[in-house]
Amino acid sequence: MASPSSYAALVTGGTGRLGRVVADRLEREAFRVKAAGRADGDLRSAAVARALVERTAEELDGLDLVVHAAGEGFVPRPVADVTEEDWEAAFGATTKGSFFVAQAAAPHLRESELGLLVLVEDVAAYQPWPSFAAHCAAKAAQAMLTRVLARALAPDVRVCGIAPGPVAVAPEQEERRAAETLLQRVGSPEDVAEAVVYLTRAGFVTGTSLVVDGGRLLGPGTRNPLQG
Repeated sequence: MASPSSYAALVTGGTGRLGRVVADRLEREAFRVKAAGRADGDLRSAAVARALVERTAEELDGLDLVVHAAGEGFVPRPVADVTEEDWEAAFGATTKGSFFVAQAAAPHLRESELGLLVLVEDVAAYQPWPSFAAHCAAKAAQAMLTRVLARALAPDVRVCGIAPGPVAVAPEQEERRAAETLLQRVGSPEDVAEAVVYLTRAGFVTGTSLVVDGGRLLGPGTRNPLQG
């Protein structure tokens, strides 16, 4: 396999708290990186997603890795108060964006020796959170896309998910969120970036999601559906 310095990466949501750290880590690993944020377009639009991918491939002289970390709609709402706008916000960049970014990137990734698409999911895809109904539903749909796209793009492209738990937590919430995990601490965006780097080296891994949650899914009263 070629060295990372020959690889080009697009990180959507690359100016956010998590995506920015992923982009920085990939740069330290010698990737050429485009960290795309809101200023680069609204990924709820298929046309915008296609344009971003093509523009990035031209700027970076190719495209070998896509990390889709863009998403919106993580806002607590009682089920009775969820609006159509809330629903569309949750599914927009998260699910629709995942699909159309992948669709546009697929021809470039097929030509790459690395050929990797990583969707940044959420443990909310695997747990019912009543105050985040739209977010849970969108992330569950995205987790299914990880598997659908892995089958559709194989064997040329690997597709994996990363499902973070509490890794970007406000300081005033850290104690409560830490108590939800088996490790009794919160994580950090760097933990997710480390998982991305691992997947760039894990050539026999595809069609699955790497949970980075400190045991959140196995916390008190919960069961990880990925592990039985």
